[in-house]
Amino acid sequence: AVAAQIRRSEIAATIKPGQRIAIGVGSRGIARLAEIVTALVGELKALGATPFVIPAMGSHGGATADGQREVLARFGVTPDAIGAPVISDMATDEIGRTTDGIAVRIDRHALAADGIVVVARVKQHTAFRGTYESGLAKMVAIGLGKQAGAAACHAAGFGDMARRVPLLAAVLIERAPIIFGLAVIENAHDQPYKVVAVPARQILADEPALLLEAKAAMPRL
Repeated sequence: AVAAQIRRSEIAATIKPGQRIAIGVGSRGIARLAEIVTALVGELKALGATPFVIPAMGSHGGATADGQREVLARFGVTPDAIGAPVISDMATDEIGRTTDGIAVRIDRHALAADGIVVVARVKQHTAFRGTYESGLAKMVAIGLGKQAGAAACHAAGFGDMARRVPLLAAVLIERAPIIFGLAVIENAHDQPYKVVAVPARQILADEPALLLEAKAAMPRL
């Protein structure tokens, strides 16, 4: 499924031979995460790129480089398993500000790459409701922003998260070399049933429908 998505012409055309591509991988327990990341690494290599993984999990893992590397390792995302380096560093650079003045920061290694891909499960968030909850936009806004991104989104509490996530994500999509997001939707048995590659410029437009689909797939009595 991952291969089919990456080989779509509009996705494959965004990868050029020789490019260094940062893959943002988070701290959520996505089923078959290591398998998904390994497949993505293989497809990027087949297109001539040189991929590497960065932890994209805000302040999780104790907000330390070693802690975030260990979180990925617990999910099986290690250099030996996926066939690509894992570069964990908490350093970020500011790349702009939102319309209401919030500083927007991004992982320094991701910013220095030729392109960025994020892997995220689209699902209902446990603490807030909005057009964008857990998913690609949140991974871009908070995950890539490391501790700084988490602080910016959480500063006003969960009551303002639904507004802040797309604000920060919009700046990052505009100014950072984000190429596409790989969205995973799980079924009622907590297993992936759909994988969709979404071009960066379509993330904010396409994700709301994916969220509704994910909510419809949730188990219920």
